[in-house]
Order: sequence, then structure tokens, then C-alpha cells
Amino acid sequence: MLVVEGLTCRFGSKAAVDGASFSVERGSFVGVIGRSGAGKSTLLRMLNRLAEPSEGRILFEGVDVTALQGRELRQWRARSAMIFQQFNLIGRLDVLTNVLMGRLSEVPSWRSLVQMWPEQDRALAISALDQFDMASYAAQRADQLSGGQQQRVAIARALVQQPDIVLADEPIASLDPRNTKIVMDALLRINKHFGITVLCNLHSLDLARSYCDRLIGMASGRVVFDGAPAMLTDQIARELYDLEADEVLGAASHVPHGLPAPALAGVAVA
Repeated sequence: MLVVEGLTCRFGSKAAVDGASFSVERGSFVGVIGRSGAGKSTLLRMLNRLAEPSEGRILFEGVDVTALQGRELRQWRARSAMIFQQFNLIGRLDVLTNVLMGRLSEVPSWRSLVQMWPEQDRALAISALDQFDMASYAAQRADQLSGGQQQRVAIARALVQQPDIVLADEPIASLDPRNTKIVMDALLRINKHFGITVLCNLHSLDLARSYCDRLIGMASGRVVFDGAPAMLTDQIARELYDLEADEVLGAASHVPHGLPAPALAGVAVA
């Protein structure tokens, strides 16, 4: 289980994340939602320790992640694989090598420098690409792929880290609807087929309601909603997104009518 206790990240006088507290059960698919600037990306980066918390703790299976240093911190970053909006692939390298970068924490640095990857790691990378119908592109340069293909390569790279948790930061923000579905289906496969916990920052409420078991809503750096997708009524969403509400709600609503509408600030966090 992942437990977040009073997690805060300040940049000067501004708190990008302010006292976030929640827990995530192993094997969950959790969507982190909220308007731009709500603190979603900073939250995920703190969980991976790419951003340092100012206050609070992150616990995973009883281990204080916020106290890790050196090799133990590198191992945690492998166990909590990040997927980024802009893919973060090395364009001049081939697809297979990009996926193998997910094994860096497990092999001596000289092997990666001279491209002498162990055969079992190469087999693992090919298998991961095959999971997402990308094995036939293994020898192709990453910068020759479409955006959706690059994101699938990034997901395969995360998978070969053999992580306990995947942290996806707006992974479909720059993709068209077709590739959005392909990438979200790939994340769902990681979650359901491999049992890997997924925390995914999403701007679209339709996607969040369709794919996630649970939603964590953020506003001004605070966790202000935590519950099942069915509990996120249009009324709550409008409070959560403020001026962006019409954009994210769209013309159609997928919230069943007649559900209770708890006050936004009063929804308890787990």
C-alpha cells in the first residue's frame, strides 16, 4: 500500500501541493484530476522523488520513501516508474534501446554505455514491446514514430522496470482521440493484466470516469475530492474545475442522475 501523509511542496511562498493525505491499495487504477496548476504533476513527481517534499511523508509497504538516499532511492525510482506527457525518449536511438533504458538500475553502467545488454533484458524488452504491438518497430529510431507509438514505447520502458507502481503524468495530453484510447488501454492492461498500481493525472473527466477505479481531485494544491467516479457529480466537477468546467465536462455527462452530491470540501480522504 502507498500512504501519503501531509505531503507539501513549496516553491518560495507558494505551496504547489499543500498537505495532501491519502492511501492507495495495491492494484488500483487511480485518476488524479483537477484544473491546470492544481498540483497534480508536482504530486506525482514527489511520489517518485523527482521533486522534494517540503513536509510530510510517503510510505510504501511501511518504508519511508521520503528518507531514501543513494542506491535505495534509485531502486525506488525504478519501482515507481514515471510516464511523462512528452514521452522522454531519446529520438536518435532505436526503440529497443529506449525500452532497455528501463533496466539501467539493474545492469552495470558499462554495459549500457557500450550497448552490451544482457540477453535476458533484451528478451524482456522485446516482450514488453510485443504487449503493445510495437515489437516490429524495435530497430526503428524513436523520433520516426507517431506520438501514440512513442508513448507506447514509453509505457513498455516503464514495464521493463518491473515496477510496483506506475505514475503517469498527463500521458495523453498531446495525443489525438484514437491514440488517446490506445495509450489508455495500454495503461489499463498494465493495471489489470500485471496487477501494477497506476496513478494517472488526467484532465478529461470522461476518460477518468471510464478507466479509473477511484478519483482524487485537487484544487489549489489540496486534495478536495476522493471517491469512486460515480460520486463525482457535475456539481462537484464544476466546483473542482471552476472556469475550466465547461471544457472538461463537455456536452454530455456520464454521471448517473440521482446520486448524492456531497459538499466538495467535505469529502473525506482515505
